[in-house]
Amino acid sequence: MREVDYGRAWTYESIVGAVPGVDVPDGVALAAQFALFEGAVLALAAAGGLWGAVPAATAAVVVATAGSALMLDLGRRLRRADLPDAYTHVVFGSSVETVLGVVAYVALLTYLFVVDPRDGTTLVATLLGTPPSAPAAFLALLVCWDVCYRIGVGWWAAVTALWRALAFDLDEEARGTVAAADRRTAAFGLLQLLLVPFVASAPLLVLAVVGHVVAVLVVLGLASVMR
Repeated sequence: MREVDYGRAWTYESIVGAVPGVDVPDGVALAAQFALFEGAVLALAAAGGLWGAVPAATAAVVVATAGSALMLDLGRRLRRADLPDAYTHVVFGSSVETVLGVVAYVALLTYLFVVDPRDGTTLVATLLGTPPSAPAAFLALLVCWDVCYRIGVGWWAAVTALWRALAFDLDEEARGTVAAADRRTAAFGLLQLLLVPFVASAPLLVLAVVGHVVAVLVVLGLASVMR
């Protein structure tokens, strides 16, 4: 992880960068994140016989790790480019992506523990068994938070991209930089569709994931047209 100005950094970067002695290349950090979570998934699956939950958990770990890669990539690209300070401050320094992630996470928990139980067999019971073990539930909720936080990042990157297109007149080089950033945000949105098969039994979650991805793509498309 590179040293960054915490006033122009994602919350994720600020937390990791503040850990004493942590200064590793992005690729190593991402590999460690994936290995740590996937290793925990496999260990708990072996201990509790939860092999049926491994594909869904792995998909979530892949999405979360890809979200971290997106954040590091956008941070590097946008901070190096000659972009308006007002834009970079709002993107990185406002922590709105964390607020959006919290909203997504609370909505998910409300569905899993309030709405879903009314329909019979719950998604939690299907994946983790009845009753779920405490370690498996802890890891599942942690990975879900990781995914929801990255979803908040996607929302915020898209919304600020549209605002940037409307509010600022960038030079050609800067437009090229933000276009590349927006393409990566769109690609991350599409990657989230990897989660859909694993929530197919929950139509409301399918609608939420697909609707979110479509909304991000539409907003980024508008930003591209207006750039």
